[in-house]
Amino acid sequence: MTILITGFEPFLDHESNPTQDVLTQLGTEIHGHAIHTVLLPVLYDKAFDILLPLLEEYRPDLVLMLGLASGSKHIRLERIAINLSDSLHPDNAGIIHHNQTILADGDTAYFSTLPLDAIQTQLQQNSVPVTISNTAGLYVCNNLFYHVMHHIRTNHLTTLAGFIHVPDVSSDTAELSLSSIRDAIYIITKSILNEKE
Repeated sequence: MTILITGFEPFLDHESNPTQDVLTQLGTEIHGHAIHTVLLPVLYDKAFDILLPLLEEYRPDLVLMLGLASGSKHIRLERIAINLSDSLHPDNAGIIHHNQTILADGDTAYFSTLPLDAIQTQLQQNSVPVTISNTAGLYVCNNLFYHVMHHIRTNHLTTLAGFIHVPDVSSDTAELSLSSIRDAIYIITKSILNEKE
């Protein structure tokens, strides 16, 4: 199995992004399976434009997209990506999207193909605070999530993919450290592998 894990650069007023930092801690394999990590800019549509040739090159069996949810204390397993970008906040190029369809020919929404219930159970059994979320927001995270799921669906790929939001580890009220997020990625990956066996 080939695994592709993405993270984002810092954005808005965040001086760092734990998804960027955790990529440097993952190494080149998880549970004996090769992984590739990709750091993406916080840019509408262009983040996927950068990711697309890597999807085509690596042909991953599993894509885990990571993003920062600064207001959350839990790991959030995102259930659905919707065909809409809408935020008061600009991306890192200063672009603001308001009520904008991501792809005119795309479905209204795509569901994660990760085994979310199994992942949640495994994380809970390892005392990791986690929730299944029904919205990935309407910012760049959802934009990337939607593009990836649309690519997989329209190309009839068997790739498993989903988006996972992590909390801000620099917050005074943070319940998770960077190392605990790294460990959670290992647990998530193991859970997915177990479901495939």
